[in-house]
Amino acid sequence: MELPNLSEKLLQKAKNIQLLIMDVDGVLSDGKVYYTNSGEEIKNFNIKDGLGIKLLHKIGIKTAIITGRHSAIVEKRAQELGIHHVFQGTSDKRAAFQSILKNENLSSNQVAHVGDDLPDLPLMKQSGLGIAVKDANWFVKQNADWITDDKGGQGAVRNIAELLLISRDMLEDVYQDYLTL
Repeated sequence: MELPNLSEKLLQKAKNIQLLIMDVDGVLSDGKVYYTNSGEEIKNFNIKDGLGIKLLHKIGIKTAIITGRHSAIVEKRAQELGIHHVFQGTSDKRAAFQSILKNENLSSNQVAHVGDDLPDLPLMKQSGLGIAVKDANWFVKQNADWITDDKGGQGAVRNIAELLLISRDMLEDVYQDYLTL
Protein backbone atom coordinates (compact mmCIF):
# COMPACT_ATOMS: atom_id res chain seq x y z
CA MET A 1 0.00 0.00 0.00
CA GLU A 2 1.49 3.34 -1.04
CA LEU A 3 0.96 5.90 1.70
CA PRO A 4 1.02 9.66 1.18
CA ASN A 5 4.18 11.56 2.04
CA LEU A 6 3.44 13.28 5.36
CA SER A 7 5.83 15.28 7.55
CA GLU A 8 6.89 13.98 10.95
CA LYS A 9 5.57 17.15 12.56
CA LEU A 10 2.11 16.58 11.05
CA LEU A 11 2.12 12.90 12.00
CA GLN A 12 3.04 13.76 15.60
CA LYS A 13 0.20 16.28 15.86
CA ALA A 14 -2.19 13.75 14.32
CA LYS A 15 -1.09 11.01 16.71
CA ASN A 16 -2.25 13.13 19.69
CA ILE A 17 -5.80 13.57 18.35
CA GLN A 18 -8.62 12.01 20.39
CA LEU A 19 -11.50 14.04 18.93
CA LEU A 20 -12.34 15.29 15.44
CA ILE A 21 -14.65 18.31 15.25
CA MET A 22 -16.26 19.01 11.90
CA ASP A 23 -18.17 21.83 10.31
CA VAL A 24 -21.05 20.65 8.09
CA ASP A 25 -21.62 22.87 5.06
CA GLY A 26 -18.47 22.71 2.97
CA VAL A 27 -16.93 19.86 5.00
CA LEU A 28 -19.41 17.02 5.45
CA SER A 29 -21.41 18.34 2.50
CA ASP A 30 -20.29 20.16 -0.62
CA GLY A 31 -21.58 23.43 0.81
CA LYS A 32 -24.61 23.62 -1.43
CA VAL A 33 -28.04 23.90 0.16
CA TYR A 34 -31.05 22.84 -1.88
CA TYR A 35 -34.68 23.60 -1.07
CA THR A 36 -37.70 21.74 -2.38
CA ASN A 37 -40.86 23.59 -3.43
CA SER A 38 -42.32 22.77 -0.04
CA GLY A 39 -39.35 24.41 1.70
CA GLU A 40 -37.54 21.24 2.79
CA GLU A 41 -33.77 21.50 2.90
CA ILE A 42 -31.69 18.91 1.05
CA LYS A 43 -27.97 18.21 1.54
CA ASN A 44 -25.71 15.54 0.16
CA PHE A 45 -23.27 13.54 2.26
CA ASN A 46 -20.45 11.34 0.99
CA ILE A 47 -20.53 7.68 1.97
CA LYS A 48 -16.71 7.60 2.06
CA ASP A 49 -16.76 10.30 4.73
CA GLY A 50 -19.28 8.23 6.70
CA LEU A 51 -17.02 5.18 6.63
CA GLY A 52 -14.08 7.37 7.66
CA ILE A 53 -16.03 8.51 10.72
CA LYS A 54 -16.89 4.92 11.58
CA LEU A 55 -13.22 3.93 11.23
CA LEU A 56 -12.28 6.67 13.69
CA HIS A 57 -14.87 5.43 16.16
CA LYS A 58 -13.50 1.91 15.75
CA ILE A 59 -10.07 3.05 16.99
CA GLY A 60 -11.49 5.16 19.82
CA ILE A 61 -11.41 8.65 18.28
CA LYS A 62 -14.60 10.55 19.03
CA THR A 63 -16.32 12.91 16.63
CA ALA A 64 -18.33 16.11 16.93
CA ILE A 65 -20.17 18.59 14.76
CA ILE A 66 -20.27 22.32 15.45
CA THR A 67 -22.22 24.29 12.88
CA GLY A 68 -23.82 27.69 12.69
CA ARG A 69 -26.89 26.43 10.83
CA HIS A 70 -29.60 24.10 12.10
CA SER A 71 -30.90 21.21 10.01
CA ALA A 72 -32.92 18.08 10.76
CA ILE A 73 -30.93 16.34 8.04
CA VAL A 74 -27.69 16.94 9.94
CA GLU A 75 -29.24 15.52 13.11
CA LYS A 76 -30.32 12.40 11.21
CA ARG A 77 -26.91 11.90 9.59
CA ALA A 78 -25.12 12.42 12.91
CA GLN A 79 -27.34 9.78 14.54
CA GLU A 80 -26.70 7.33 11.68
CA LEU A 81 -22.96 7.73 12.12
CA GLY A 82 -22.92 7.76 15.92
CA ILE A 83 -21.33 11.20 16.14
CA HIS A 84 -20.78 11.89 19.82
CA HIS A 85 -21.51 15.63 20.06
CA VAL A 86 -23.73 17.76 17.83
CA PHE A 87 -24.03 21.52 18.22
CA GLN A 88 -26.27 23.17 15.62
CA GLY A 89 -27.38 26.76 15.24
CA THR A 90 -24.32 27.75 17.23
CA SER A 91 -23.38 31.40 16.98
CA ASP A 92 -20.56 31.02 19.53
CA LYS A 93 -18.59 28.04 18.26
CA ARG A 94 -15.89 28.62 20.89
CA ALA A 95 -18.35 28.00 23.73
CA ALA A 96 -19.42 24.71 22.11
CA PHE A 97 -15.74 23.78 21.66
CA GLN A 98 -15.01 24.44 25.35
CA SER A 99 -18.10 22.48 26.39
CA ILE A 100 -16.92 19.43 24.44
CA LEU A 101 -13.39 19.68 25.86
CA LYS A 102 -14.77 19.83 29.39
CA ASN A 103 -17.24 16.99 28.78
CA GLU A 104 -14.54 14.74 27.27
CA ASN A 105 -11.78 15.88 29.66
CA LEU A 106 -9.50 16.76 26.75
CA SER A 107 -7.01 19.53 26.10
CA SER A 108 -7.16 21.50 22.87
CA ASN A 109 -4.00 19.81 21.51
CA GLN A 110 -5.96 16.50 21.50
CA VAL A 111 -8.53 17.96 19.10
CA ALA A 112 -8.52 18.31 15.32
CA HIS A 113 -10.92 20.75 13.72
CA VAL A 114 -11.76 20.73 10.02
CA GLY A 115 -13.32 23.68 8.28
CA ASP A 116 -13.73 25.41 4.96
CA ASP A 117 -14.42 29.08 5.59
CA LEU A 118 -13.64 32.04 7.83
CA PRO A 119 -16.03 31.19 10.73
CA ASP A 120 -14.03 27.96 11.20
CA LEU A 121 -10.69 29.70 11.76
CA PRO A 122 -10.98 30.35 15.51
CA LEU A 123 -11.53 26.65 16.25
CA MET A 124 -8.89 25.55 13.76
CA LYS A 125 -6.33 27.82 15.42
CA GLN A 126 -7.41 26.75 18.91
CA SER A 127 -7.06 23.04 18.06
CA GLY A 128 -3.99 20.87 18.14
CA LEU A 129 -4.52 20.13 14.44
CA GLY A 130 -6.29 22.64 12.21
CA ILE A 131 -7.40 21.14 8.90
CA ALA A 132 -8.81 22.80 5.79
CA VAL A 133 -10.62 20.94 3.03
CA LYS A 134 -9.10 21.16 -0.46
CA ASP A 135 -11.67 23.70 -1.68
CA ALA A 136 -11.57 25.88 1.44
CA ASN A 137 -11.17 29.63 1.28
CA TRP A 138 -7.54 30.55 0.49
CA PHE A 139 -7.03 32.30 3.83
CA VAL A 140 -8.35 29.27 5.73
CA LYS A 141 -5.93 27.02 3.83
CA GLN A 142 -3.09 29.45 4.54
CA ASN A 143 -3.78 29.09 8.29
CA ALA A 144 -4.26 25.30 8.36
CA ASP A 145 -1.79 22.70 9.58
CA TRP A 146 -2.91 20.40 6.78
CA ILE A 147 -5.13 20.50 3.68
CA THR A 148 -7.08 17.43 2.57
CA ASP A 149 -6.60 15.89 -0.87
CA ASP A 150 -10.36 15.86 -1.48
CA LYS A 151 -12.93 18.63 -1.44
CA GLY A 152 -15.56 19.11 1.24
CA GLY A 153 -18.42 16.65 0.83
CA GLN A 154 -16.29 14.61 -1.57
CA GLY A 155 -14.13 12.49 0.73
CA ALA A 156 -12.24 15.11 2.77
CA VAL A 157 -13.28 13.58 6.11
CA ARG A 158 -12.13 10.18 4.85
CA ASN A 159 -8.73 11.78 4.08
CA ILE A 160 -8.58 12.93 7.70
CA ALA A 161 -9.50 9.48 9.01
CA GLU A 162 -6.68 8.00 6.94
CA LEU A 163 -4.23 10.61 8.26
CA LEU A 164 -5.16 9.76 11.84
CA LEU A 165 -4.87 6.03 11.12
CA ILE A 166 -1.48 6.50 9.42
CA SER A 167 -0.21 8.50 12.41
CA ARG A 168 -0.95 5.48 14.59
CA ASP A 169 0.46 2.93 12.09
CA MET A 170 -3.03 1.42 11.84
CA LEU A 171 -4.15 2.15 8.27
CA GLU A 172 -2.90 -1.07 6.65
CA ASP A 173 -4.29 -3.27 9.44
CA VAL A 174 -7.70 -1.59 9.36
CA TYR A 175 -7.87 -1.88 5.58
CA GLN A 176 -6.64 -5.49 5.61
CA ASP A 177 -9.50 -6.36 7.99
CA TYR A 178 -11.89 -5.69 5.11
CA LEU A 179 -10.31 -8.51 3.10
CA THR A 180 -11.37 -11.02 5.74
CA LEU A 181 -14.92 -9.84 6.39
